[in-house]
Amino acid sequence: MSDEQKFKFPTEMIELPSKGLLYPEDHPLSSGQVEMKYMTAKEEDILTNQNYISKGIVLDKLLQSLLITEFNYNDLLVGDKNAILIASRVLGYGKDYTFTYNGVEQTVDLSSLENKEVDESMFTRGVNEFTYTLPHSHTEITYQLMTEGLDKKIDREIKAIKKINKLASPEFTTRLKHVITSVNGDTDLKTIKDFVENYLLAKDARALREHISETQPDIDMNTTVVDDFGETTDTEIPITVNFFFPDA
Repeated sequence: MSDEQKFKFPTEMIELPSKGLLYPEDHPLSSGQVEMKYMTAKEEDILTNQNYISKGIVLDKLLQSLLITEFNYNDLLVGDKNAILIASRVLGYGKDYTFTYNGVEQTVDLSSLENKEVDESMFTRGVNEFTYTLPHSHTEITYQLMTEGLDKKIDREIKAIKKINKLASPEFTTRLKHVITSVNGDTDLKTIKDFVENYLLAKDARALREHISETQPDIDMNTTVVDDFGETTDTEIPITVNFFFPDA
């Protein structure tokens, strides 16, 4: 009997917020599920790897180690990645997560988190592209939702710009240049760049950002907390060092 047969890892099927609708039909994630194994000592080694931590890739290395379903990790939609991250914490250390909000300790049941409600009628099966008319300039654009690969590409570009000009703050416009895929039907990258830099109104940019947030399938990270006066408020669950080290 092989070691793999003797020490078979228990696995779980994780539901993706996107339901797989935005992946090509022949993509492994088009089923809307991904198989993931439980965390082991090997994954704890990954979480404490100082090289991974310093490069900011420790969580990606963790998830890649846990995923059983084989696919190009760069294809992963950011909202689906968030759901996988939550699932990995629940499978590794349990559902209860304790954090501090304004000096008061809060505990949330991560297994109770639900997916955001999105209008799936906007989706075209297997296509990560959407049409939107900016409300003030009435310019018609198309845009794509963020994937892991696109996010990495944008981060590399931002870092390169800052190396040239340390005072530059290009995060917002750089992201828009990659997220927007056409302007009035023109897919030329120079056209998109010129539009974002010179013609995109601030109020249209805000409207687009809000619209994309509403479109993107994701896990809802909002929870209700109680402050030291007994008042309740809604806040987003923070991902701190204790997320994967509850006893830290």
